[in-house]
Amino acid sequence: MRVPALDEVLTAAECLATGRAIAAMQEDTGALPWFPGGQTDPWDHVESAMALSVTGRFAEAEGAYEWSRRTQREDGSWPIRTELGVVTDANTDSNFCAYVAVGVWHHFLITGDHRFLQRMWPTVRGAIELVLAFQADSGEFYWAAEHPLPPQSAPHTGMLRSALITGNASIHQSLGCAVEVAEELGRPQETWLTAQRRLGHALRSHPELFAPKSEYSMDWYYPVLGGAVRGRRGQELIAERWHDFVVTDLGIRCVDHRPWVTGAETCELALALDALGDTADAAALLADMQHLRDPDGAYWTGLVFADGKRWPVEKSCWTSAAVVLAADAISRTTPANGIFRDAESDEVRVGYCCSA
Repeated sequence: MRVPALDEVLTAAECLATGRAIAAMQEDTGALPWFPGGQTDPWDHVESAMALSVTGRFAEAEGAYEWSRRTQREDGSWPIRTELGVVTDANTDSNFCAYVAVGVWHHFLITGDHRFLQRMWPTVRGAIELVLAFQADSGEFYWAAEHPLPPQSAPHTGMLRSALITGNASIHQSLGCAVEVAEELGRPQETWLTAQRRLGHALRSHPELFAPKSEYSMDWYYPVLGGAVRGRRGQELIAERWHDFVVTDLGIRCVDHRPWVTGAETCELALALDALGDTADAAALLADMQHLRDPDGAYWTGLVFADGKRWPVEKSCWTSAAVVLAADAISRTTPANGIFRDAESDEVRVGYCCSA
């Protein structure tokens, strides 16, 4: 299979080396921790598995999804944090749980393996049904809950009734991918599509529903990345805070007031720009963050540019994964290269078309 490559940014051999570096961090159980010996969370685990698929490491990717299938709890959730197989935070994060749908759909797009899709269907269905319990009447999703969740007869009991833009924007994409999985298997889920539409409306039209986290770059670009905001409105949103976060030749800040650029956020912004059609700037951002690359193909998490020190001092699995996913999207290489561009939902397309 073809491997992503971008002239003067990343060669195919370098991309394969990054895939090897991610696979080297994988535990025997299939878990993909932040770094060897570190914590595993269900969202970053899936993102790392996606990069394995892009680099042709299908056995390792499917081992990661098997870990997700095997460790899913009866209610459809996963613990927020596991360390070397030991649960260290048993509670539930709605966004973390939803993201398995993105990974499963992504792997299917690359492999075309219906048996894989069928095997993972109960996992996706269980996760999405669990996540729907977090949706408020006004469309947003509460972000976390104590485990175990109370019965459906007591909705939202035990939940942290706060909604975060980043997590909700990611759930928007997850719901869209879950709908695609269901339709591919001939099991359409209208309630999932309705939930996505309600969430998209909340993200576009009701900012008051979400806890303000405006100092974080993810809250800035994630509505675009997750597909809730696109077109001219998306371009305006990105332009509003470009100079607050983008550091020339280095990448983007994680937090607007700190001299710290992070590789994963830079790659995610590149993905958002690509989804808006601004592929040249997306490629430039990917090039800017290559100073974080290690000779073994892995990527350091970030750089404090005020003193030139890497921080934290770790090569994170998910940072390497974000690089691979951005390279695939920009280079249009694998059959799954458009998974972020395609996160734009139908009502967003219709809305922009009608307002044009």
